[in-house]
Amino acid sequence: QVRLVESGGGLVQAGGSLSLSCAASGNIFRPNTMGWYRQAPGKQRELVATITSGGNTNYGDSMKGRFTISRDNAKNMLYLQMNSLKPEDTCVYYCRMFGSMRDYWGQGTQVTVSS
Repeated sequence: QVRLVESGGGLVQAGGSLSLSCAASGNIFRPNTMGWYRQAPGKQRELVATITSGGNTNYGDSMKGRFTISRDNAKNMLYLQMNSLKPEDTCVYYCRMFGSMRDYWGQGTQVTVSS
């Protein structure tokens, strides 16, 4: 079992920045892909960004140029730097680790962007 714990969410004004972290622990498998996903009330969960063990990244269209995903394999940490935040970025942000037919999610952290 893998445990994922997100942190860093909160309230920020539009145009501001916020950084999220995800700490992974337990029976971590490698290689793996880690990612951030988000979900607003009444909407489907959507991709924010993913990053492989080797550092290859993929971003959702609305996040390109504003968000940066990174990871520290030695520390089993995943990060998301969010800049130029918009009210529509208000969501619960989830950390995910998947690969080798295994798939784990964190509990999520709320990000609220005020206009």
